[in-house]
Amino acid sequence: MNHRLAIFASGFGSNADAICEYFKNNSAIKVALILCDRKQAGVFNVAKKHDVMSVYLDPLLIKNPDAIVNLLKEHQITFIILAGFLKLIPVEMVDAYRGKIINIHPALLPKFGGKGMYGSKVHEAVAAAGETETGITIHEVNEHYDEGDIIFQATTAVEKNDSPQRIAEKIHALEKEFFPRIIEQQLLKAQ
Repeated sequence: MNHRLAIFASGFGSNADAICEYFKNNSAIKVALILCDRKQAGVFNVAKKHDVMSVYLDPLLIKNPDAIVNLLKEHQITFIILAGFLKLIPVEMVDAYRGKIINIHPALLPKFGGKGMYGSKVHEAVAAAGETETGITIHEVNEHYDEGDIIFQATTAVEKNDSPQRIAEKIHALEKEFFPRIIEQQLLKAQ
């Protein structure tokens, strides 16, 4: 079975770039669509770089999950990847793609998860809590922030003098190393 991926992102698109790069020569897995809810986000440049169609999710479209599901179906999307997408996925989309939406979170869930916990906010909370390790969690998406079944976790040490920025650098390295490979493993399992 061939898979067509839709990547949802809200920011610069470093994970989207790594995923597109990883699958660029894969005949069975293709990034077919990149969707973003911020008009000026860098992820649109990633879409251009990899010649992937992109869609701006304007506020009207965001409020119409059935239209988004129809768009995904039109493009024969089989899996959705959340790569720094900050909005809660509506139940209509979760139902249409249950078990086929994968997210990456920059901490070891269930710690430092939930609404408002993303990006630098997570790294600041990890540092403030005096954690000795942190990492990434790749998980299925359900109707709630960061509560879907965990697929994979990878850890990294947090040193006493690590700034939130240094923690972020360690997390980005884990994301690039593992996210595309874990996506591929999940897709192969789904065949």
